Amino acid sequence: MEVVQQIAALRRQVADWRRQDLRIGLVPTMGSLHAGHLSLVRRACAEADRVIATVFVNPTQFGPHEDYARYPRSLERDRELLAGAGAALLFAPEVAEMYPGGTVDGTRVEVPELSGILEGQFRPGHFAGVATVVTKLFNIAQAEVAVFGEKDFQQLAVIRCLVRDLCLPLRIIGAPIVRDADGLALSSRNAYLSPAERTRAPVLQRTLQATRARILAGERGWTGVEQQAFAALTASGFVPDYVAIRAAGDLTPPGPDPDELVILAAARLGTTRLIDNLRVSVPR
Repeated sequence: MEVVQQIAALRRQVADWRRQDLRIGLVPTMGSLHAGHLSLVRRACAEADRVIATVFVNPTQFGPHEDYARYPRSLERDRELLAGAGAALLFAPEVAEMYPGGTVDGTRVEVPELSGILEGQFRPGHFAGVATVVTKLFNIAQAEVAVFGEKDFQQLAVIRCLVRDLCLPLRIIGAPIVRDADGLALSSRNAYLSPAERTRAPVLQRTLQATRARILAGERGWTGVEQQAFAALTASGFVPDYVAIRAAGDLTPPGPDPDELVILAAARLGTTRLIDNLRVSVPR
């Protein structure tokens, strides 16, 4: 598997693949890879002839008091894992390569309708950083298809919206969450959890499952159901930011006769912030 750090080198390789009429897939990551990331690469390999994986810890999606400096980085290990999963090329640029004009005053891409709610409320500016770097990667790689994980459900919605609104010529695929045996969604940040916290962490998923059960049993007081889940997490030692029930298609509050819902939650356990979600297909 080839490894490149320069945009020009990546574009030369893409141009060569284009001359061979090969279909290109893209899997953007921030590295510190786990089985969830590798499932995205394998899905992209099923959709494309050549898959580009990226490893870039994007500074513009981190707030001033978040974990950019200590975010886990393991490029050599990531390279080996990506090669084993079938990626044809790893693009691992430096910050100056992606932001030649700096990270403060450069052009930004924003999706206003989705960026100020839920995660956006607690992480101001986060989705502008995500949308900007993803648009850059789409422009650089010129892929026909890109694969993202559904664990970051709101991020996936933001990316789908920007692709639609900017008329970008690629298809976005959302891949299912990969979980440990006890139900905890895989995340690079799980490495921050202490052993005791790791034992307690699956309560987040179990709380979402209990919330889904209440919805399927017929409860429709959305705010009350959310408050019950919030209280359950608090009682289990979490510090929740939110538990929200939303329409799966556009993340708007659901009406009285919903079809496809998603339950989203973010909560801190010790110093680690965990997110998770669970889809609900409501029977008519």
